[in-house]
Amino acid sequence: MPVPLRMIYRSSRVEERKLIAYLRSPVAIRERCGQLFALVIEGESRYFTCDLTQLTKVADYVIEVMRCEYPNLEIPFHSRWRHFEVGGVPRLAQLDSQLAGLTPLEKAAAKFDLAIVSVLLDAGAGNNWRYDEQETGLNLVRSEGLAVASFQMFCQGTFSSNNLPQVDAQRLQAFTETEFTTGFQVNTENPLVGISGRLRLLQKLGQVLVSSPYLFGDEKPRPGNLINYLLGKSQNGQLAAATVFSSVLEGLSEIWPSRLEVAGVNLGDVWQHPAVADDGLVPFHKLSQWLTYSLLEPLQELGLVITGLDALTGLPEYRNGGLCIDLGLINPKHPDVLRSPHSVASEVIVEWRALTVILLDKIAATVRGKLGMSPEELPLVKILQGGTWTAGRKIAAELRIAGTSPIQIDSDGTVF
Repeated sequence: MPVPLRMIYRSSRVEERKLIAYLRSPVAIRERCGQLFALVIEGESRYFTCDLTQLTKVADYVIEVMRCEYPNLEIPFHSRWRHFEVGGVPRLAQLDSQLAGLTPLEKAAAKFDLAIVSVLLDAGAGNNWRYDEQETGLNLVRSEGLAVASFQMFCQGTFSSNNLPQVDAQRLQAFTETEFTTGFQVNTENPLVGISGRLRLLQKLGQVLVSSPYLFGDEKPRPGNLINYLLGKSQNGQLAAATVFSSVLEGLSEIWPSRLEVAGVNLGDVWQHPAVADDGLVPFHKLSQWLTYSLLEPLQELGLVITGLDALTGLPEYRNGGLCIDLGLINPKHPDVLRSPHSVASEVIVEWRALTVILLDKIAATVRGKLGMSPEELPLVKILQGGTWTAGRKIAAELRIAGTSPIQIDSDGTVF
C-alpha cells in the first residue's frame, strides 16, 4: 500500500508547490494513467485486461453514432450547454432573452455563473430520480434532468441574493437542504443520490468565492467574475484551454470533500494506487475538466480564440468507461468486478478510470484516422460529444435495463 501522504512529503515548500502544480496538470493525468494502462497491458492488473484489437470496432461504433447525431460532422464541444437544450427546447435562447440589456461581458459572467453551479451539481443522479419540467411537460433523468433543474433554478434567481439570473457567495453559503430538495423535486418517491454532498459543494463554493477575491471579486464575489481573471490571462485574443483548467483548479480546489492533501492543499479528484511510482497518486479532475470544457463557449462568445484543446484529457466517467467495457476494449478478470459496488477510492475504479483516459486518446486517434481529419478539425472535446459519451449511453441502453453503468459505483455525488 502507498505510504500515507502526510509521511511522504516532509520536504521543502518549493517541492510541495511543484508537486501540487504537477498533480493539477493534464500532463500528470496522462502520465499517471499511462502507468496503470501499462500495468494492464503487461498482464499485471488484478482486475482488468485490455484488448486493443477492439479499437477499430469501437471507433467504427463511435463514428456511426457521430454520423447519426451530426451527419455533417459539425460537432459542438462536449459541455454542459448541450444538456440545456434537451428535448429540442430552445432554453438557451430563453436565457439570452432574459439577459438582454446586459453588456457582452455581463452576459458571459452570467453564463459562467450558470455553468459553474450546474456542472458542480452534475454527478450521477442515480437510477430512480426524475425531474418534471412544468414549462414543457418533459420528464427528464440523469445529466439532462440535473441540467434543466439547475437551469430553471438559476433563471428563477434561486442562487442569487437579488433573485436575478446569477450566482453570489452570500446566497450559496446560506443555501439549505430544503431549498435544494425543492429545486430538484426530491422526495421519498423521487430520491437523488448524494444530496448532502451536493449541498456541501454549493455551500463551500460560496465560502471559496469570498476567500479568493483575486479570482472572484472583492465586492459581491460570484463565480462569473472568474471571466475577468481569464481575460487578463489572454494574449492577442487567444487563451489556452489549459490556462482555463488551471484557473478552475486553483479557484475551486477547496470545495471538494477533504481527501488527500499536500501541504494542507486539498488535491480533489486525486486517488491512490499501489502500482503507481513515486507517491502512488493518480489525478483525474473529471468535474473540473468538464467544467473547463463548459466555460470555453462563453469565452468564445466574447471573441477569444481557445488554443490547445487537446491538452485536456477525456473524461473518466462511467459513460466513456462503460463504452470501453461494453465493446470489449476493457475486460474484467473476474465476475466480482461487475457484481459488487466499489468505492470511488478502490483500486478497481481507479484502474478503470485510468484506462478510460488513455483509451479515449487512442479511440480519438483511430476515429480521426478513419475520417481523415486532424486534431484541429476534430479535437477530443468534439469526439467526446459526438461521440464516445453518446455511444456509451447508447450501448448501455441496449445491454442493460435503464442503461446503467457496467460497474457499480458507490457515489457521494461529487465525482461521478
